[in-house]
Amino acid sequence: MTDRPIMNSPEPAGQGTWLDAYMPGQAPAVQQPASQMIDINLVRGILYRQRWLVAGVLFAAITIGLMVTLLMTPMYQATSKVSIKPFGEEVLDAKKDIGVPANLIDDYIATMVERIKSRQMAAVVVDNLKLAERQDLLGKDVDQGRAPGLSDAQWRDSKRQMAISALTGSLNILAAQNSLVIDIGVRAENAVLAAEIANGYAEAFVASDTRTSVESSRYALTYLSEQIEQTRSRLQIAEQASNEYARQRSIIVQPVVGPVEQENASNATTLNGAKLAGINQSFIEARAARIAAEERWRAVQSLPASQLPEVQTSTSLQSLVADLTGKRAQLAELRQRYNDDFPQITNLRAQIDTINAQLERSGNDIKANLRNQLTIARNQESALARELGNLTGAALGEQDEKVQLSVLDREAEALRDQLKILLDRYNTVNSAANVNPGTLQMLDAAIVPTTPFSPNLLRNMTIALAFGIALAAGLAVLRETFDDRIRSLEDVEDKLGLPFLGHTPYVADRDISLDGSNRFSALMEAYSSIRAGIDFSLPRTSNVIQMTSSQAGEGKSTTAVVLAEMFASFGRKTLLVDADLRRPSVAKLLDIERPKVGLVEVVLGHVQLEDAVVRGVHENLDILPIGEIPPSPTEILASREFEEFIQECRGKYSLVILDSCPVMGLADAPMLARLVDATIFVLEANTLPFSRARTAIRRLSAAGGKTIGAVLTKYRALEAGQSYDYQYTYYQYGPRK
Repeated sequence: MTDRPIMNSPEPAGQGTWLDAYMPGQAPAVQQPASQMIDINLVRGILYRQRWLVAGVLFAAITIGLMVTLLMTPMYQATSKVSIKPFGEEVLDAKKDIGVPANLIDDYIATMVERIKSRQMAAVVVDNLKLAERQDLLGKDVDQGRAPGLSDAQWRDSKRQMAISALTGSLNILAAQNSLVIDIGVRAENAVLAAEIANGYAEAFVASDTRTSVESSRYALTYLSEQIEQTRSRLQIAEQASNEYARQRSIIVQPVVGPVEQENASNATTLNGAKLAGINQSFIEARAARIAAEERWRAVQSLPASQLPEVQTSTSLQSLVADLTGKRAQLAELRQRYNDDFPQITNLRAQIDTINAQLERSGNDIKANLRNQLTIARNQESALARELGNLTGAALGEQDEKVQLSVLDREAEALRDQLKILLDRYNTVNSAANVNPGTLQMLDAAIVPTTPFSPNLLRNMTIALAFGIALAAGLAVLRETFDDRIRSLEDVEDKLGLPFLGHTPYVADRDISLDGSNRFSALMEAYSSIRAGIDFSLPRTSNVIQMTSSQAGEGKSTTAVVLAEMFASFGRKTLLVDADLRRPSVAKLLDIERPKVGLVEVVLGHVQLEDAVVRGVHENLDILPIGEIPPSPTEILASREFEEFIQECRGKYSLVILDSCPVMGLADAPMLARLVDATIFVLEANTLPFSRARTAIRRLSAAGGKTIGAVLTKYRALEAGQSYDYQYTYYQYGPRK
C-alpha cells in the first residue's frame, strides 16, 4: 500500500506553535482563551466519532418506547378538587384563635395529603362505594384466585384489602404551591369508575373533617366538663380548709376594699393586726402628748402667776391686773399726801391684797391644771404601752399562723382562676361547635374523562429518548476511555512531547491529484505551513533530515515528496532519497519509471551519485530512488559506506530528505536517525494508538536520533471535535471557484 497525502488545518487560535518556541522574547499575538469547565471540542469530537453508536442506541430506545406505548393498557384519570381553610371561619369572635399558624401551612397541607393517601381513607371509600363487592375494580376473575379453605367472611375481608390496596395505588394527589386546593386524581381502566372513586374520595375526605371536628368538639366539651367539676370540688375543699383553719386559730381577716382588692387579697389585715396598728398609733400620739405636757409644765413651773401665758391670754385675769395697776397708782398718789393709816389708803391696800390673792389663786389653779394634764398624759402613755406589749405578743403568735392561712388562701385563689378559665373555654368551644362550618369544602366534582391519561406517546417517547441519550453517552464515553488513538492537534504535544510542525487535512484518493496541482488548495497550504515550520526549526548547517513513521500507510512518503518539491521551489538545491529499502514508493508517487540502479548501487560504489539521480521532475530537485531491493537492508544502512554517502550528499546539496522505513518492527529508521541531522516523525490521525507512537519515538531517541517535531496527516477536524467550518473553510484562500 502506498502513502497518500492527507488534509489538515493549521493550529487553532491561541495554541502555541513552532514560532513561540523559537521567538521566546515575543509575546503571543493572540490572547489565550480562558479555560472552560467543559471542553466543547472534546464533546463534539466524541459525538462525531461515536455517531453511529449514538444513533443506533437512540433508534433502539425510541423503538422500544414506541412498542411499550402501543402494548400498554389505556388508563383514565379523573380529578376532584377540595379546598382547605386552615385558618377556620371567624363566625364568632371567640373562634378567632382557632386555626393553623401561618408558618405551618405547608406542613398542614402535607398532613392533609397523607390523610388522603392513608389506607384508612381508602377503606372508607371502599365501604361507601362497596368496591369489594364489584367486579369493575378487582376484575371479573377475582373469585378464581380464592384460596382453598377460606370462609366467606375471610374471603370478603381479603377482597376488601385487595380493593384498598388497589385504591391506594391508583391515587395521584397534587397540592400546588401557593394554593389551598388539593387535586385528588384517581387512575383506572374504566373512565366512569375513575370519576366515581375520585368523587368518593372527595366526599369521604370532607365528611372525615366534619366528623373529626364534631368528635373533637364533643371530646373537648366532655373533657372541660370533667375538669370544671374537679376544679369546683377542689375549690370548695380549699375554701373550707381555709375557713376552718381561721376559725380554729381565731383569725379574723378584714376584707380589702378598693380597686386593688385583687392584688392585696393575700395581704389582708387580721383583727389583731388592725388592733395592734390602732394601739401603736394611739401610743405614739399619747407619748407625743405627754412630752408636750412635760415641756409646758417645765416652762410655767417657776413663773409668777402674772407671767403665765394663760393669765396673759385670759381677758378676765387681765382686767384684774389692770384694776390692780390702777389701785396701786391711786395708793402711790395718796401716800404722797397721807399716812398709811389714812382710811382711804387702808381701803386701797385691802383691795390690792384681795386682787393679788385672787391672781395668785388663778395662777395656782392654772399650774395645778397643767400638772394634772401631765399626770394624765403619763398615765395614758403607760396604759397604752402595756396594751401595745400585749397586742404585740398576740400578733407575733398570729403571724406564724397567718403564713399557713395565706398558703390555703392562695391555693383557693388559684383554683378560682383555674375554674374561671375552664368556664370561659367551655363557653368558647360550645359556641364554636354549634356554628363550625368545617375546614374542608368540595370545590369541583370529578367528571368522566373522555381521553386516556396513559399511555402518553409524547411523554413515553421523551423518557425513551432521555434514557437512550444517557445510555448512548455512557457507551460512547466507555469506548472513548479505552481508545487512546491520537486524534487532535493537542494530543501531539501533550501526549508525545514533540514540537508540532503542522498537519495535513484528509483528502480522498480521487481528489489528491487535483489538490496537489492547485497551490491554493487546502492540502498544499497545509504543506506550506509544515515547510515553513521545518525551515525555521533547522539551521542551514543541519541539512540532512529523515522522514519516518510508526507504521506504513501514514503519509510519510507523500509528505517527503511534497516537502522536497516545495523546498526546491524556494531555490534550495534538494535531494530526495528513497531510503525505504524494503517497500520503496517515491518513484511511484512521482510517476517515474523505477531505474535499474539507485541508492544501493551508489552506496556500494557501483555507480556515481550524479549518474544515479533522476532530474527534471522539478527545478532544483534531484531524486535518488531504489533500484534493486537488497537482501539485507540493515547491513547496507549500518555500513561505513552509507555514512560516507550521507557526508557526500551533505556537501553537494542544500537539503537532503531521506524517506525511510517505519520504526515499528524494523531497525532501519533508528539506524538512520543517528546519521542524519534531524528526524521528522509522521503519524496518521485517528489511526495510530498513543502507546505505539510513543514507543517509536523512544526507539529513535534511544538510537541517538534527534526528533525535531511531528507532522499529523490525514487529519479529520470533525473527528477531533472541531467545527464544520474549521474543516472546510480554514484553508480556503485565493481565487474562489
